[in-house]
Amino acid sequence: MKLVIAIVQDKDANKLRSVFVAHNIIATRFSTSGSFLRAGNTTYLVAVKEDKIDLTLKLIKDTCSSRQQFMTPPVSLNGDTAEHPFPVEVQVGGATVMILPIESFYQF
Repeated sequence: MKLVIAIVQDKDANKLRSVFVAHNIIATRFSTSGSFLRAGNTTYLVAVKEDKIDLTLKLIKDTCSSRQQFMTPPVSLNGDTAEHPFPVEVQVGGATVMILPIESFYQF
């Protein structure tokens, strides 16, 4: 078994949950936030058997699209608080996915 950790933007989280349910993939969901954009994220923990890893990755990739968005950075590039922050275009969305081995798995 593997542990799939998927960090997705909140805008994609409900749709991904529905896709997981439709494919009988059980996931634990909790709210997180990113450090750079300080925007809400959702992190899913999914324990999957080896034969379902490709399907799980495909569902995440197909569901969580990246897009361009304007945001005002909270700090300037040198680390100081920006006096006159201006919006910059950044890529948001998509997913950050990590896969870890599971040594033991118990379900009581």
